[in-house]
Amino acid sequence: MKLLSVNAGSSTLKFRMYEMPEEKVIVKGAFDRIGIEGSNFSLKFGDTKVEEQAVLKDHNDAVKILLEQLVKHGIVSSLDEIEAVGHRVVHGGNRYSKSVAITEEVLEEINALSDLAPLHNPAALKGISAFQSNVPNAKMVACFDTAFHQTMEEEAYLYPVPYEWYQKYQIRKYGFHGMSHKFITEKMESLLGHPANLIICHIGSGASISAVKNGKCIDTTMGFTPNAGIMMGTRSGDIDYSMISYLMKKAGYRLEEIESKLNKESGLQGIIGMSDLRDIDAAFESGEERAVLGVGMYTNRIAEYIAKYYIKLEGQVDAICFTAGVGENDDMIRAEVIKKLAPLGVKLDEVVNKETLVRKGKEGIVTQEDSSIPVYVLATDEELMIARDTYEIVNI
Repeated sequence: MKLLSVNAGSSTLKFRMYEMPEEKVIVKGAFDRIGIEGSNFSLKFGDTKVEEQAVLKDHNDAVKILLEQLVKHGIVSSLDEIEAVGHRVVHGGNRYSKSVAITEEVLEEINALSDLAPLHNPAALKGISAFQSNVPNAKMVACFDTAFHQTMEEEAYLYPVPYEWYQKYQIRKYGFHGMSHKFITEKMESLLGHPANLIICHIGSGASISAVKNGKCIDTTMGFTPNAGIMMGTRSGDIDYSMISYLMKKAGYRLEEIESKLNKESGLQGIIGMSDLRDIDAAFESGEERAVLGVGMYTNRIAEYIAKYYIKLEGQVDAICFTAGVGENDDMIRAEVIKKLAPLGVKLDEVVNKETLVRKGKEGIVTQEDSSIPVYVLATDEELMIARDTYEIVNI
């Protein structure tokens, strides 16, 4: 069975086509700068790579060209071969705790939740509409980034604010990166052979940590928006909200300016002046003062949440897992975090940690045998998780 795993952004459309249930990637690619001058697309299948400029006025243009390319290159002989399309939808609110088949009611609810994800949910709807129009016989599935975290209890997801804010305006912690946290949970349970207690660190430019008990999320760092939790590449993470009104009065900032700075000019970027970890690593290793400061702040916050979730899991932790771009490939950041977990009895194997880089095909445990908790470095695969959920739903 051929199905597409799709991630539509406001000006992008990324995709993979899988042969299921074999989970074989047939083709993958991306359409960039949709609705912007200089739009283009790329496809990769086998040893072939296609890169072309194209006029992409909207997502429908991108989908039409994608389907034309699939036929042109013999990847499918007919569009009827595409039996399903799984769509990443960032926000499912508190309505969806799992992926679902798309109906008119689901589309209305995704649209209604757009106030909670104004950049992402409308883009997902554009992608869904484009595929519905161009491959009408394919079954459509919505895979929500918030769904995995909906097993949290009220005491974990509610904020200590007037309760009516939750009742009237859905103000609560939702959590994000759910497809990645779910993928790592299933991967670890396959490795361990039983429902697991895990602390999962999805550390990329955006970053989130989750506490998983018996295979279910009980807490996570991102909150009402993805700007909550740990310090990130350009996002502040948790702050004292009072600084916002202070800066508006003292410096004359508008609210929109502060929100932009907290999302795009804070975190590592704000402290060090850069957010690319490759540059930061080099600056840190050469002893540059701001880099040392920023890395210390960054790794402190990761370690602090791991310790918090260790307590929340009552000290019964099967594994700590690092994943996503930084978690998978930055041995220096991992080492700095793991060293700070020494009070919990976690012991780094420095040699193995340096050798364990997902981009070089190496996953596994990076702690010593007598470490109180093993620390795993694992590749995540959100696109494959979407494909698995989609395959399961269309075959019910």
